[in-house]
Amino acid sequence: MKKLLGLVILGCTVTSSVALAESSLIVVYPRTNHQTTAAKIFFIGTAPKDGQVLINGKPINRSQAGHFAPSFPLQLGENLFTVRHQNQAVEIKVTRLSTQIEPPKGLAFVKDSLTPASDIARLPGERICFSAIAPLNAKVAVNLVNQTVALSPQPTQATLPNNLAALTGRNQPAIQSTALKYEGCTVLQQPNFLINGNNTISGADVPDSGQNVDLGKPEFQLTLNNQTITQSGSGKIQILSPAQLPVVAVTADSGVARTGPSTDYSRLTPLPKGTQAAVTGKEGEWLRLDYGAWINSKETQVLANAVPPRTMIRSVGYRQVPGATEIVFPLQIPVPVSVQQGDRSFTLNLYNTTAQTDIIRTDDNPIISRLDWQQVNPGQVQYTFNLKKSQQWGYKLRYEGTSLILALRHPPVVGETRRRPLAGMKILLDPGHGGKESGASGPTGYPEKDVNLVVSKLLRDELVQRGATVVMTRDDDRDVSLVERQAIISKEEPAIALSIHYNALPDDGDAENTKGFSAFWYHPQAHDLAIFLHNYIVKNLKRPSYGVLWNNLALARPTAAPSVLLELGFMSNPDEFEWVVNPQAQQQISKSLADGITEWFKNVK
Repeated sequence: MKKLLGLVILGCTVTSSVALAESSLIVVYPRTNHQTTAAKIFFIGTAPKDGQVLINGKPINRSQAGHFAPSFPLQLGENLFTVRHQNQAVEIKVTRLSTQIEPPKGLAFVKDSLTPASDIARLPGERICFSAIAPLNAKVAVNLVNQTVALSPQPTQATLPNNLAALTGRNQPAIQSTALKYEGCTVLQQPNFLINGNNTISGADVPDSGQNVDLGKPEFQLTLNNQTITQSGSGKIQILSPAQLPVVAVTADSGVARTGPSTDYSRLTPLPKGTQAAVTGKEGEWLRLDYGAWINSKETQVLANAVPPRTMIRSVGYRQVPGATEIVFPLQIPVPVSVQQGDRSFTLNLYNTTAQTDIIRTDDNPIISRLDWQQVNPGQVQYTFNLKKSQQWGYKLRYEGTSLILALRHPPVVGETRRRPLAGMKILLDPGHGGKESGASGPTGYPEKDVNLVVSKLLRDELVQRGATVVMTRDDDRDVSLVERQAIISKEEPAIALSIHYNALPDDGDAENTKGFSAFWYHPQAHDLAIFLHNYIVKNLKRPSYGVLWNNLALARPTAAPSVLLELGFMSNPDEFEWVVNPQAQQQISKSLADGITEWFKNVK
């Protein structure tokens, strides 16, 4: 979610300082020359309580302390705003950028509209599609080697909203494009011929079946009013030889697997370091692996002369280690995996794997009641661990040589004494942001990073009083990267991990009226904790609710422990901000969170 810049505007001077003058008009957001595609913008700031604050001559609502966050509509292009309080004025320019793709004037393609935009590689028999944005009534085609692929005008498609639209409720698709998209596809075969409809390329034009086929860049052709232009595409096209697929190994500690070839696509189960897979497609720097996921080539290395990995699996065994059960899957080659957590179940899928399993040792185990397996399809084996309790406490996946090790953590031992109910419990607290990352800013310019740290320290003290051991990712104002924070959770293996934040909205949100406590989770093992803490705070502190949300956040993604990110309130809401910075309220929410954590451990099943 969006975090606002901590800028203070005094008169017409911009400064990064948050030291405030009692008599000053302060506009924290937006700063002048701000650009957005939103249809409206909110203004966050404060001014002395006496007198009115006007924006373009219109009086605005303010909190009792004088803070404000009204929204104003934006027209396309430049929008000029003057914020006034008594004899002070701040001028701010906001430019609304169009999301419409305008059709070109004359004989031309829309800039950067030709796809594929980067080098791609596909298997024989797969569709390869080309697209371009061009004027109405044009004739568009692609010439590739010795064939021509006609591109036809497509019906207008809806434009999907940004994922952040789920936070504002404006998550409906919109019809926006006024330009015309032309698209066409072909299927290229190898080795003996390439075919597209009735077009045939002779086998003499391509290498034999043991080699990849490089087809070069497509040539786009545009004809309009009896005039024709051609333009080369940006990406080269290659047809892979099934007999010589490259094989890569994951070099990152946790390779990021995705549903498609960019960071815009959803994450899948990370791949442990050492995982091997054949590459069945390429798009720019992204590789499609043989089990269907995509990974950035920077997280892999090519294995020279390796054949596409396949493995058998036979015996599967358990072993006890302090605080966890490790399950050992002996494999011939490290293969891709995926995980699904359910209610009282943990399912592991092994790809490019064939089972020869006749016996599995399943002694009585603290958390596992039974292990089931099945050969889902010729290349996928699925193992399902039926669990004794619904709450799961974290897991880790790694390769030791070619054996996959799955560690399922045991429940922590809850303290028995009334005065120290969290005795022996390790809890990790992550005060969000820090150092150069200030996070959101309130109407006075007060940065989120500071209040995150204040409340985290208060919560730490409350938890320690109840007997807990508390680990902090930072205890002062310093930079700690998201990767470093995740690594701390993985290393420390706490019973639970909580990331402490305060919220803000995208430009088209209603900052003046949006407030409330929210909890974010990613893995099912964290869902119950997120629900419980949200409901506990809303009920016991009578705080407004902003809801419980599944979200792909870095501090909700660690698997080693139930990890939840809490947004305790909105920095951007004028009234709630007064509660956010109130020392008594900070102590109150810290105590209530500690009470909620204690109750959750008592009731968890």
